Amino acid sequence: MHLGHTHPAPAALSADARRPDGARRALRIGLGGPVGSGKTATVAALCRALRDALSLAVVTNDIYTREDAEFLLREAVLPPERITAVETGACPHTAIRDDISANLEAVEDLEDAVGPLDLILVESGGDNLTATFSKGLVDAQIFVIDVAGGDDIPRKGGPGVTTADLLVVNKTDLAPHVGSDLARMAADAKAQRGELPVVFQSLRGESGVADVAAWVRERLAAWTA
Repeated sequence: MHLGHTHPAPAALSADARRPDGARRALRIGLGGPVGSGKTATVAALCRALRDALSLAVVTNDIYTREDAEFLLREAVLPPERITAVETGACPHTAIRDDISANLEAVEDLEDAVGPLDLILVESGGDNLTATFSKGLVDAQIFVIDVAGGDDIPRKGGPGVTTADLLVVNKTDLAPHVGSDLARMAADAKAQRGELPVVFQSLRGESGVADVAAWVRERLAAWTA
């Protein structure tokens, strides 16, 4: 419960860690967050950072278009056959939390077509602070917010902010221009999340997506151990 509103819990599913042939399937990491927070840019940066060492693919979600997938294709972050799109036709959280069948089909089709894969990134369509992924779809989730959305977002919380395996505060280079207090955001995120990790990120900065990529590598190491 948050701010007087009850949010549905993620579907109580447990995805099998192995494919029907007995081989270990790819680690699935979901990326959610509000519209414009930088999810697709983060996915693109992760692909560039990881593609030389890992076999990976991407599933994007949009309500009526393939816009995010088309952006990734234009940027040539992966070969075209490793990027696919789901058109949800409804609120984005429906396809990542409630009826995950289209996304499950998409990730399984990718593994059949271009596998074996180490990692599949599943990007949600732009949603609000209540967006969470079903445990039957992804093994871990990243929630992306940005400083331009207001430095009070971590304090307001919501399931995406408080429970995601990794919270990414994006576009820190904009903080001086929009009046956001990064120290306050860090303190509020700590209060909401306890020991769960938080990364402050500017894709325009020298380190770029390095910290998030390192976190993904750690999750993958644990997955394959």
